[in-house]
Formats: sequence, structure tokens, C-alpha cells
Amino acid sequence: MRMIFQRAALASAFQTVAGVVPTRTPKPVLQNVKLQATQGEATLIGTDQEVGIRCKLTEVDVQAAGEVLLPTNRVLAILRELRGDTIGVESDEKQVVIRADHAEYKLPVEDPAEFPTVAEFAGDDYFVVQGGLLKQMIKRTVFATDPESTRYALGGVLMDLNGDNLSLVATDTRRLALTEGKCSKKGDAKAGTSTPVIPTKALSLIERSVTDDAAEIHLIVNANDVLIRCGGSTIYSRLVEGRFPRYRDVIPNGAKVKIDLAAGSFYSAVRQAQIVTSEESRGVIFTFGPGMISMNSSVADVGQSRVELPISYDGPEVKINFDPRFVADFLKVLEPEQNLTVELIDSESAALFRTQDGYTYIVMPLSMDR
Repeated sequence: MRMIFQRAALASAFQTVAGVVPTRTPKPVLQNVKLQATQGEATLIGTDQEVGIRCKLTEVDVQAAGEVLLPTNRVLAILRELRGDTIGVESDEKQVVIRADHAEYKLPVEDPAEFPTVAEFAGDDYFVVQGGLLKQMIKRTVFATDPESTRYALGGVLMDLNGDNLSLVATDTRRLALTEGKCSKKGDAKAGTSTPVIPTKALSLIERSVTDDAAEIHLIVNANDVLIRCGGSTIYSRLVEGRFPRYRDVIPNGAKVKIDLAAGSFYSAVRQAQIVTSEESRGVIFTFGPGMISMNSSVADVGQSRVELPISYDGPEVKINFDPRFVADFLKVLEPEQNLTVELIDSESAALFRTQDGYTYIVMPLSMDR
């Protein structure tokens, strides 16, 4: 195998594919990236056998087709340090040779036949989502998952495809993030399961792979896995096993207090209030009152704080104890100028945060005596 790459294109694609390569695994062959070369294009492939990616490169001069396994960490280090516009890659059964301006590396290689197959995107029936929208939806939900949980399917994000509407939902039982957007169908696309839950690792990989916000993203949902095509990349992922909670049942109704806020100023105030908290005492008392939100915290051996934010509100006062991290997580994925509405019932009921573009976030309060 012999080919010449544009250095920047190879480095960018290799970095993306490396994101799925496991750092620890009982199968050392998975700590490689597979490079396949055919006439006119090359494909980089990585997998941990739960999530996989195929990334095509067309800015390449393939002089001899073939395939080779590239040791991920070593090649990443090489690509970070090399200079020049082009990189040559040549291999035989024993080694791969990487060349650039004034540098040459010879690395031993493993048998590419030992590397598992990663599915390709095939078929004319799929869902279509706009790239920028999907990236935004992933950012607004993935932080609310619980990858360590063994309960339900909390280690992933539920993808609810209903007609031309797409919902992504994530929860760790202490907060819930729900975002909605439009999608369309190509051919006779169907969701292979009524509740596909995609692991966070796959979603983070999808977010990094969408480089053009205007591009169409294609999705095939099967009974046990999902395939996503983002430009020249195809991402495969098994679905998370387990039952996802009935998320619409936990959306609170009957709010007594509704307050309109700007995300940027509220986020700044919450970050200030978060300073005087500790691992043992996370709570900050949020008092929503006429003309003002005050945020008070008191932690033994740490200190006290009071942060105030003027608001346009003249209704009844409500006090509620939040973990400020959960409020900040929601606010930091919004644009500073974006408006939101806080809906409250009382100090013991879940609080609801909404934006006008289909984003709903629910936070459970802490006990007021904490």
C-alpha cells in the first residue's frame, strides 16, 4: 500500500476517528486505527465494538491500494508534530512507513485481518436532520445522562422519532433535558425500536463529526443499533439496553410563578453563587421575589455568599434549594442573549426551565434543610 495525503485533512480525520479508540481493552488490536485504500480514496476506521466510525478521505493520491493498522497513540503524536503540506504512507506486512518534510517513521504493524468489521451506511430509507440542529440538540441533552448508572437506560440519550418531529431526552433522575426539532424521511424510513437510546460516546462522536451546520445528517435506526452518516463519515453504535423512564410524566404542570430571564446574566450570577459550595454542601437557596433573585449559600469552614440579580417580576416569592451545577449546565449551552422562562410551583416541586425554540429542562430541588 502506498499513498500521499494532505497533512491537515489526514490529521483532522485521524483525530476524529481516534476519539472512539479504547484506552483500555482486552483486545489490543482495537487500539489501532485501520486504514483502507482503494482507487481514489482512503478510509480510516476505529471501533471499541460498541461504537465505530468510518471516515472517508478523498484528498489523497492512492498509488497502491491495500490496508494497514496504525497504532493510534503513536500516529497521533506523529501527526501533531509533522510539518509540511503532504504526508506519505507506505506499508507492507511487517511495517508502516510515514514520511514528511525531513522526517521518517517506521512502525511495526499488526495483521489488519484481526480488526473487526464496522458497518457501512447502506440503503435508501433513512431519516434526515439538519447538521447544525442535531449538534445543538446533542449539546442540550448529553450532559444530563448518567454513564455510570446501571438503572434503566440512563447512560444514553433517548431518540424519539415521531413523524416529522425529533426529540432527544436525557436524565440522571435528578434533572431531565428534553429538546425538540424537525426531521424528514427519505424513502420508507422507520424507527426499528420505539425507544432507541444512543450512548453518550456515540453522540459526542456525532457532534464532532458534523463540520457543516447546513449539511444533511442521515440516520438509520434498527432494532439493536443505529447508523449515522455525516458527510464522509459513518458512525455505528449499538443501542443502550434497558427501559428509559416515562419522561413526559415528570414534566411539572400548574406553575404558580413564571419569570422571564436572559441566559447570559443568569448564568453569570449562578456561577458566582456556586463559588461558596463544597462536595458535602452543594445547595444554594434561590429566592425568586419581586424585582430580584437572590442566591444564598453557607458552608461551614468555607464561608457565606449572597448574589443578587435584578429581574422584571412582581409576583409572590418562592424559595427553592438547587444544586447550582445543574442550573449552570443548562444555561451554558444557551447563547448569552437567549431568553428563557423559569416556572416554579413551590420549594419542594421540580422546577421547569423553557426556551422558545423547543428546549425543556427540569431540575429536582434539594431539601431546604441542607
